Amino acid sequence: MTVEAEAPAQTKPEAANPNAPFYRLGGAPVFEAICNRFYDLMEQDPAYTELRAIHAPDLAPMRESLPKFLAGWAGGPRDWFEANPGRCMMSIHKPFTMTKATAGQWAEAMQRAIADVAPEPADMAKAMGEVLGDMARGMGRG
Repeated sequence: MTVEAEAPAQTKPEAANPNAPFYRLGGAPVFEAICNRFYDLMEQDPAYTELRAIHAPDLAPMRESLPKFLAGWAGGPRDWFEANPGRCMMSIHKPFTMTKATAGQWAEAMQRAIADVAPEPADMAKAMGEVLGDMARGMGRG
């Protein structure tokens, strides 16, 4: 899967750090592609049935929200954090039962999505997937 890596100028404010993973991996188009692939996998691959079951029937809000969260998390625009003050990944998921199995499914689906989109530099993309996977697995209970 190929994604145009050149982000529109308005997504790179002058104060942005061009070395941040968000910008080095290709900016908003790449993060949106990763998240869309992630949710496509969740909807289409039976390996992620349990993970899909804990989400709302309509994934459109998540398809819009997750790339914005990941953008800020990876050093890009912080719009999601500004719109959700005091929220973090842990607080958002606290009301849900995230078992070790569903956490593992999330981690695997995200790592597959990143690999399928294949942003460059590849080592940075792989590291991002590993960190996100570790974070997801750390939320698994029981």
